[in-house]
Amino acid sequence: MASRSLGLHVARKQDAARSGAVERRNLLTVCRFSVKTLLDRSCLDTIDDSSPEFTNFVSILEQILSHRLKGQTTWFGYETHRSFWDYVKAACSKVSPSCIHSIESMENVRSSRAKGRAWIRLVLMEKRLSEYISSALRDFKTTRKWYEDGAIMLGEEAGLLADTLIGLNTIDFSFCLKGEGLNGSCPAVIDYTPYLKSIQSISSDEELRTLGSSGSENTTPEKMAASTAEAILTEQSSWICRCKRLEQKYRMALEQKCYLEEMVRLREAQLSQVIPQNKALQQRLTDTHLSHTLEKEQLEYIVLELQDQLTVLKNHDLRSRQELTTHLTNQWPSPGAMDTNVALDTMLYRNRVGQWEKKNFQSLEQLSQTSLEPSHTLNQDTRPASSHWHHHGKEDTPSLIGLCGLKSSECLASPTRGDQS
Repeated sequence: MASRSLGLHVARKQDAARSGAVERRNLLTVCRFSVKTLLDRSCLDTIDDSSPEFTNFVSILEQILSHRLKGQTTWFGYETHRSFWDYVKAACSKVSPSCIHSIESMENVRSSRAKGRAWIRLVLMEKRLSEYISSALRDFKTTRKWYEDGAIMLGEEAGLLADTLIGLNTIDFSFCLKGEGLNGSCPAVIDYTPYLKSIQSISSDEELRTLGSSGSENTTPEKMAASTAEAILTEQSSWICRCKRLEQKYRMALEQKCYLEEMVRLREAQLSQVIPQNKALQQRLTDTHLSHTLEKEQLEYIVLELQDQLTVLKNHDLRSRQELTTHLTNQWPSPGAMDTNVALDTMLYRNRVGQWEKKNFQSLEQLSQTSLEPSHTLNQDTRPASSHWHHHGKEDTPSLIGLCGLKSSECLASPTRGDQS
């Protein structure tokens, strides 16, 4: 029983290895066919996301890169599924320049599957898919860490895969990395129908060749000539189709070349116009900077001069104020002298008013006689000069009352009031 179970176990291992080898061989064969269909399609039209040949190729490449990829073990011992994008990040980190950081920073691409699909499209547009795959295969330690035994990336067929993908560098791809197809959660599905047709045509051609070789003994020269002519016509028609495709591709390249040459001429003309303008602007900028520097120096000099003038004016104003204060102080008498003069003037005025009140003139005749007497005249002439001191420079009117420092009620008192006093 033990030997039988051991034999069954060995047989299962052999069947698994055989099925794995068949799977690897089928994937690589289909990959070669998909590359061939892409090359044929590129002769007629531009390859983009809407091309069924490209969709099938991307599905095949995802299957190859995900073949027997190890899962990630969690804390609870469960194994989660991984995307080939995680392996590409680890194995292609040494490629320079690398587009991995650009894909990581894309906002519309979030899942690992979407980032892997975006990476395939971007490296195809850069014509560097074979370079990335070769770099990843050279890092065998990382590849061994990420893939299980029997994976395509660990076998000898991986080198053939990198050589097959070199042919895609001749195709000009055009993709939109913001499409909704990148974020699809469903895995890629391969359509084997076009490749089965090509395989059947190849097998039928081989059968016809074997039948022709087996029945060559019964054929006549006329049949041989007819078959040869038919083969020549078929080959000629195939060559004509190829020539038409090449001619169409050449015309497209020629049109692109003419367009690019026209754009280069236009840019050169624009550049020739912009260079003198740039030089003129630079010269103008230099002149403006120089003029601004000169103006700044002049303004600084003017500010310093104005400050000096302001200082001089302040000193002159201070001296003028001091001189004016000194002059006014010397012009006016002291307060004690002013009070003494005012008291003296008041006393003299009151004495004069008292003398005037003592004279009683009875009538105008007496006044006239008194004025006509020679003795009175003589007395007036012989009056000492000291009695006239208050008449010089003053008037006997109340207009000097304010200057004497007297109140109006004191100066305008009547003679009767003076007698009473």
